[in-house]
Amino acid sequence: MKNASIIGLKEADCKKIAEKLNVLLANYSVFYQNTRGSHWNIKGDQFFTLHPKFEELYNSLVLKIDEIAERILTLGATPAHNYSDYLQVATIKESKEVTDGNKSVEQILSSFKVVIDLQRELLDITDEAGDEGTNSQMSDYITEQEKEVWMYNSYLGK
Repeated sequence: MKNASIIGLKEADCKKIAEKLNVLLANYSVFYQNTRGSHWNIKGDQFFTLHPKFEELYNSLVLKIDEIAERILTLGATPAHNYSDYLQVATIKESKEVTDGNKSVEQILSSFKVVIDLQRELLDITDEAGDEGTNSQMSDYITEQEKEVWMYNSYLGK
């Protein structure tokens, strides 16, 4: 955690934040792969609507995966990178249903709930630690994702 003192944070705080970020990274990685699966395998009359929407989402997720990993490195820790490790800590589970549009959208909404909840936990931890960098990142993600939740819920007629 050699970066901690340079960026003005305590090593113990950096370690705690990085551990929680690795859990978030694992969840984002499973979320990403589930979304890719839905993008590739979607069938039916919703194909032309959902296929590009899922691509838009997984492109956004892969950017966030990179940003989270880089934030972990900034804090002086090592980002996890094995799917076997991700599957052990992720709350989001691998999706088996990737052809039905509505089920895929419901899975996406469920995944958003998991990552938003984790990001809110990180807001509390980073606020207490004075970690504005991670705090700002999480806040930006939440703002964007709340709108996505509204849109996906609207698609389902909710």
